[in-house]
Amino acid sequence: MRIQVVRTGGFAGIERRAEVDTSGLPDEAEWKALAQLALRGGPPGAPADGVRDGFSYRITVDGRTALCQDPSLSQAQRELISRVLKEGA
Repeated sequence: MRIQVVRTGGFAGIERRAEVDTSGLPDEAEWKALAQLALRGGPPGAPADGVRDGFSYRITVDGRTALCQDPSLSQAQRELISRVLKEGA
């Protein structure tokens, strides 16, 4: 499974990209479960708009894409974004 995160916005407006290929990783099942949760969206009733100077994210998992913004991220989205930006190249 390929997971790509693109982060835009913030105070400086700098784009950051990272990608992880989970195929063959020992924790591949964990990645898959987290990605499926992240694609479902943010918490119910959360505002769709972000905040001034906040980050916007595009999460793409094997061709399926979710768009989300701070502060309206689900816990799964926050965790997946953090892991991909940390481990991806």
